[in-house]
Amino acid sequence: MRLIDWQLAFEQHLLAETSTASNSFSATLIGGPTLDVDTGLAIYHNAYHARLQEVLRDDFSAVWYWLGDEEFAQLGSAYIRRYPSAHYSLRWFGERLPGFIVEHYAGQGLPLAELARLEWAFTLAFDAPQGEPLTVQDMASLPPEDWPGLRVQLAPSVQQVMCAFNSLGIWRASKGEWDFPGSEALPLAQVCLVWRHQNVCQYRSLEAAETSALTGMVSSGWSFSELCAELAVTYQEGAPLQAVTWLKQWIQDGLLQRRAP
Repeated sequence: MRLIDWQLAFEQHLLAETSTASNSFSATLIGGPTLDVDTGLAIYHNAYHARLQEVLRDDFSAVWYWLGDEEFAQLGSAYIRRYPSAHYSLRWFGERLPGFIVEHYAGQGLPLAELARLEWAFTLAFDAPQGEPLTVQDMASLPPEDWPGLRVQLAPSVQQVMCAFNSLGIWRASKGEWDFPGSEALPLAQVCLVWRHQNVCQYRSLEAAETSALTGMVSSGWSFSELCAELAVTYQEGAPLQAVTWLKQWIQDGLLQRRAP
């Protein structure tokens, strides 16, 4: 057997549902005085799956908290079969789990999938590049004539998750090890921001008006003067104050950086 054929056979064994190796593969190996071939291969198989299950529990601890040990293990096993680890770093192994949850539960897993997306957002925020977030000091030194044309974008770590369910409450309960609060649809969907600031992941929900204002600046490319003009429809003469209040909050949180020319 060529080395590449042996490697592929070993991979096939690790990805199989059962830890029992095929006779054609096990016949190519030699056991030791204290460990026979079949037992050794079963150990490798079980250790591989156990490590991947451990990664999923670490990355999706709130989903684990919701489902419990047995059902989470079943979900993990199905996910491993559907999406075997294909990256040299286990950091990316759980990337497809939110979408897989919808597939696995035949469309009934939308609340659980949303919780998984929220947890994955924390992973992305933690590992994202630092970028160059604006500071209050940066804004204090900004010349008055530059304020109207100020344009910003989100810092690299900022993730946005649209929550139609009480996923954030479930996530908090899992971290506090409180009783499961149950899944409920929110009266109005909310955007939850997740980001890293001073090496700590932060989060908060945005009301609709703030979401619209932030989206206008970072997605539609509004300048500060355009933001004020949009807010004037609702806040009238109070629009500049509201714009400055939100902008200050976003900058204090470390959400924004200057938009590249």
